[in-house]
Amino acid sequence: MSLDQLACEDALRLAVLLAGEVHAVRIDEGALTLHALTPRGEARVALHPDARAERYLTRVRGALAGHAMGSPGGYPVHLRRWTRSGHASPKNLEALLRLGEPEAVTAVSLSAHLTDELARRVWWVQPGSDTARAMLAHDAVRRGAMGPVLARHLLEHLAFEADPDAAIASVTAIAAAGLLDAAARERLWKAAQHRPHYLVGWLAHAPLTLPPAPPREVHPAVAAAAQAGQPVATLLLRCASAEGQGFLHALALALEKPPTHDAVLRLLDIASAWFATARSDRGDGSGASVDAAWPDAPPEVRPAVAAVLALAAEGRRAAEPILDRTTAVGPLMRRHLAPVLQPLLGHLHLLRGGA
Repeated sequence: MSLDQLACEDALRLAVLLAGEVHAVRIDEGALTLHALTPRGEARVALHPDARAERYLTRVRGALAGHAMGSPGGYPVHLRRWTRSGHASPKNLEALLRLGEPEAVTAVSLSAHLTDELARRVWWVQPGSDTARAMLAHDAVRRGAMGPVLARHLLEHLAFEADPDAAIASVTAIAAAGLLDAAARERLWKAAQHRPHYLVGWLAHAPLTLPPAPPREVHPAVAAAAQAGQPVATLLLRCASAEGQGFLHALALALEKPPTHDAVLRLLDIASAWFATARSDRGDGSGASVDAAWPDAPPEVRPAVAAVLALAAEGRRAAEPILDRTTAVGPLMRRHLAPVLQPLLGHLHLLRGGA
């Protein structure tokens, strides 16, 4: 479809616009206005439909596709199939942003070939938390000028995320990108006292940046065994440190009120990974073996040894059979999971110095 299919005034103004350099296009369907990002800033073209608005906008997008990609039928069907999975061709990425198609913009945000400059253009076209999370998955964006912009947006909009899993995804994206600065950590920690699921991504990707807690004294035998390389003793020493106590406190806080199935599974994976060195792999997935235990541990230390081994052995396997039988979330889900979560919380309490 060509510009000839549009109202004369629109065809003329779009021809002038497209004769220059255009980086991206978005269409405000409500206001019937086409916005274009150019090297000189933003340009706007008011549209004057000579048919039903929906049909006319299809013609506009067809004209844009014909100019950008030589595809007069609009956003090509074969590209729709591939681009959502991140397979958009590098040579097509710039052109996809000139189609006025939200689906094409999403494709660019997911592309493995996304650059910081393309991320800037995507953000101009389609700002939002889904877009920010998608683009922070790319190293080029994390390291570029857009990384802090996207992280700041996610933090500012975190309180408005009604879906706990979306909030978890936002914090995960920021933490995995290494963009949790001191101010962000302080803000998140305060908010997490009332919304502890904010801690899930932080625990998974930046646990050593959690607020430390007062360290605990350890039994002399623990320090000696850790020096000799005993894995459980080494873990007990790690748990007793300021960073370890901070991690255990945050993990317990998050495990007390996980809101969704995904939050539970992620937290159990985090706990299992933290205590993984207490496991010996027997190849049958049955958890910690006696080989990793500490048979000659002093009696005063044995409850802590048992706690470490239990935390190492559990993981998501303990919760999956329960979650498979229920769609409940929130308090009802946690009641179903009490046989799994309460013992784990007890072990964490003991390692934090509780009786």
